[in-house]
Order: sequence, then C-alpha cells, then structure tokens
Amino acid sequence: MTKAALFAEKQNESCPECGADLVIRSGRHGPFLSCSSYPQCEYIRPLKSQADGHIVKILDGQLCPKCSATLVLRQGRYGMFIGCSEYPECDHIEVIDKPEETSLSCPQCGKGHLLQRKSRFGKVFHACDRYPDCQFAINNKPVAGECVHCQYPLLMEKKTAQGIKLFCASKLCGKAVEIKDNEENE
Repeated sequence: MTKAALFAEKQNESCPECGADLVIRSGRHGPFLSCSSYPQCEYIRPLKSQADGHIVKILDGQLCPKCSATLVLRQGRYGMFIGCSEYPECDHIEVIDKPEETSLSCPQCGKGHLLQRKSRFGKVFHACDRYPDCQFAINNKPVAGECVHCQYPLLMEKKTAQGIKLFCASKLCGKAVEIKDNEENE
C-alpha cells in the first residue's frame, strides 16, 4: 500500500461546506482531514486537537479547585500534566514534574535560587527561579565555591577526558579551578 493510498483513506464524515466525503491526508505537520473534492472545495480540519492534550486517566476523588469538576491526567505537547475535565471552560492545570530547587543562590541577581529544569528536548539545565527578571542559566551541574581567577561566586562541574573537573561558571572567565586535597577528602 502506498503512502498516498494510506493517507487518502475515506472517513464516515461528510464535508460541512460541500457534502463530499472527508479523507485523511498527510501534511507537513502530520495527518489531517480534508475534503475529497479538493481543489474545488478547500475544507480542512485537524485530525485531533493537540493543544489541550488527550486524556490518559480520570482521577477519581480529585476535584478541580476552580470549578469542582473531576481532574484528569493528560498527555500534552510538553509531557504529562493534571488538568480539569471541563477544559476549555475551566483552564486549571497542575504541573507534575516540578523543578528541583537547589540551595545555591543565583550569582547573577543574588536574590533567587537555582532550579534544576528540563528543556523541551529533555536536557537538564540549572536556571534562576526569578526568570524572566533574571535570565541566568548554565548547562552543567552548579557547585558552591568561588573562582580563584575572577572571584565569581559559582563553579560548575564538567566531565572531561581527565575526569570530572570544576570550572568557573562565569561566561567571561570559564577557567578550570583546582580542587584542594582537603576538599576531595571531605
């Protein structure tokens, strides 16, 4: 079966504009429903709504704090989350994977703390919890300490060919910092 035949599959729905059958077609952003009498009729519709996330499980006994409807577990574009079953009338959501807070303060603003976060590609990075006011972020594990070269108040751990080493977290410095023998033994 060819790709064109696979994605020109007839549905049991008719076009609301001209009454012809709707077919599944493949496009740049994935499959979609289209009128079979294209190009005379240009009706198209997404195959499924991807904006709100589909329901994975109904969470019995847990009620929405906004509207008292049942909460559901949803799979969305950026992962799993808990949302109201009455979406889009009620827009209550709860994040499942909350970022882990470290005890390290932000070296850039001095007011916030560093959080361990995940990018949309699944990579771990550390950023200030005051974002967007403070946009400090590093891709390596932060370590408490001060750079001996520029006195920047944060170091970061990097894996090198010689093993794990500490470097200055400042983008202007970035030099390697020697680990003292008494710090290794602790």
